[in-house]
Amino acid sequence: MIETLQARVNGDAGLVRRGRYLTTSFLLEVGPSAFLVSIYEGRIVSMTPGPFVMPSSAFALRASEEEWKKFWSPRPPPGSNDIMALIKRRVLRADGDLWVFMSNLRYFKEVLAKLRTDGAAA
Repeated sequence: MIETLQARVNGDAGLVRRGRYLTTSFLLEVGPSAFLVSIYEGRIVSMTPGPFVMPSSAFALRASEEEWKKFWSPRPPPGSNDIMALIKRRVLRADGDLWVFMSNLRYFKEVLAKLRTDGAAA
């Protein structure tokens, strides 16, 4: 399912436009699996699966597979419907340069919501 993220994000012209000034890479950990997501001017240019020894990324988002499954369900339950709700419940860890993450928060929320079963943005 995560493999479809690049096509879903790059196929959404509005989302790419929202991130047009963003060029970064971040680490997305889904339980034991890790993916290094590289973004150039709002487009995902690569998604490299781990494992990694010392990944070079601006920040990392880490949560269990169960929590991501709840977040990516078509109608997530309260507390699992938003990235910030996951952080508040302390089931999602955001590490690294959080300035990049927070200054582009809406972009990242919409990117990760693209993996919902129905593909709709939050």
